Amino acid sequence: MIKKGLKVRVLTGKDKKKEGEVIEIDRSNNRAKVKEINMAKKHVKTTKEKKGGIVSKESFIHLSNLKLVDEKTVKKTEAKK
Repeated sequence: MIKKGLKVRVLTGKDKKKEGEVIEIDRSNNRAKVKEINMAKKHVKTTKEKKGGIVSKESFIHLSNLKLVDEKTVKKTEAKK
């Protein structure tokens, strides 16, 4: 089961084979945000508090496109190589 804070690998899409940490999960839509993966540009309007411009932020990815990476098995396979 994929949970917040765990390391995952992307199986499909433009970020295929990249790994990252789960930041946020949307259980109702079966989607997750992964750090530095599936970046999207968003145009932000200037307000009194914040400066506007184009901001890059993570978008949600469907859970079926993610694979849980187990730290123990990764270290074992690297040691065999």
